[in-house]
Amino acid sequence: DNGEVVYTEIACKLLDTGTARCGDYKRRKRLVPDCVQLSADEPEAFAAMPPSCAYRLISERRDLPEWHPLVSGRPETVHLAGMSVRNRVISETEIVDDQDMLDHIVTWPMRR
Repeated sequence: DNGEVVYTEIACKLLDTGTARCGDYKRRKRLVPDCVQLSADEPEAFAAMPPSCAYRLISERRDLPEWHPLVSGRPETVHLAGMSVRNRVISETEIVDDQDMLDHIVTWPMRR
């Protein structure tokens, strides 16, 4: 209500919560019309992203952390560093009522 951004453990219905990968990346915009496609041309969208988001870090002219796959060259390092949502989120399909979202607010995305 006050414009503050809060993070939840609720993920898109397309996210495979066990792998932290989109289940249908190619068709995601068609299946989820409000899917956010980040672009360097639209940096205003980065403010709502977690501080560890590569787009956000780059737009803030900050270095990517060593665990980031673009630095390490290995996709698994994000999981090993505990920075992944793998097995940490639930699907939006599990939420029955919008009020239930308040029960799923988390602070862990705020880690840098």
